[in-house]
Amino acid sequence: MKITSARVVVTCPGRNFVTLVVETDEGVVGIGDATLNGRELAVASYLTDHVIPCLIGRDPARIEDIWQYLYRGAYWRRGPVTMSAIAAVDTALWDIKGKVAGLPLYQLLGGRSRDGVLVYGHANGADLEATVDAVGKYIDMGYKAIRAQSGIPGIDKAYGVGRGDMHYEPADARLPTETVWDTPKYLNFAPKLFEKLRETYGFEHHLLHDVHHRLTPNEAAQLGKALEPYRLFWMEDATPAENQEAFRHIRRHTTTPLAVGEVFNTIWDCKQLIEEQLIDYIRCTVVHAGGITHLRRIADLAALYQVRTGSHGATDLSPVCMGAALHFDTWVPNFGIQEYMRHTEETDAVFPHDYGFEDGFLFCGEAPGHGVTIDEKLAAKYPYDPACLPIARLEDGTLWNW
Repeated sequence: MKITSARVVVTCPGRNFVTLVVETDEGVVGIGDATLNGRELAVASYLTDHVIPCLIGRDPARIEDIWQYLYRGAYWRRGPVTMSAIAAVDTALWDIKGKVAGLPLYQLLGGRSRDGVLVYGHANGADLEATVDAVGKYIDMGYKAIRAQSGIPGIDKAYGVGRGDMHYEPADARLPTETVWDTPKYLNFAPKLFEKLRETYGFEHHLLHDVHHRLTPNEAAQLGKALEPYRLFWMEDATPAENQEAFRHIRRHTTTPLAVGEVFNTIWDCKQLIEEQLIDYIRCTVVHAGGITHLRRIADLAALYQVRTGSHGATDLSPVCMGAALHFDTWVPNFGIQEYMRHTEETDAVFPHDYGFEDGFLFCGEAPGHGVTIDEKLAAKYPYDPACLPIARLEDGTLWNW
């Protein structure tokens, strides 16, 4: 079998997605997600101009060799654009391998380690009371784990607080929206939110919280300590992790579990965090961390140090990535949890899939490959619409996107 063609599909059924379609001489087709939020066309160009020409004529079964060729052969290694492009190829090749074998992807990885994948949903509110109500709605839907984010008194348009009940896309404008941030107000408010949530719903459900990299290590340690009585499942992205040693200070001062990694691209971004057990959950994704082939290496390293997976799963990952991630989650032995933001009906129509939600869990299907396809005719009806994520400044104008 040989790869005969490949093409990139860019579509915007509610938000932008980039999809790689790989075709073979035996008629087997595989698809992979290449979406990089706010930088979609950079990956599309990288694939079209630099990667696809290298794929033609290659054996799609040689997944490892092609991964190494694209990673090492480019000379310019790592980075979100390169690794998202490699991930798209890798996911498409695993899809092809599953279809040729007549097996769902998780079987190729080694079979099931669990029956279902525990997921968490996003409960958002404009204020404390609205967030408490939103958490209750997710509990009523059967969720066992809920991320709680709330508007903060005195802060307009807090990042990560959705504007809808189920579907939320933070990329909101062609140029980045500039918002105002106030750390003391946030630190004063966040513990009150979780105090009220535990008072209202008890400790039966898992609660999670995303800090969105807004704190210094010392501020993050203070918040983690303040949240300890409410036993969070995790505190996510407490501080930027380019300097991995920053998490040592947080770890020394709080037992609140720590999660980080959705913006990581390779194992080198989290090697120290894992080996020194500075985190409890690693949040790398299939699409941004080089595909299933590389994510498996990250998970294997994490398993040695009792660090579990908790992959990013926001709407900036297409159903193609989610389908592949669920097969990975079904297999990986050191699984923790999977983020699950629901896509719009338009997105689900463009990307038919066989995974489903029930009683707090997602279940991957049994179709050969990863179980997600793309309706290219429908995708063509939704042209690319540029959108960027917002940035934050302090009240004095200082840029605060750490």
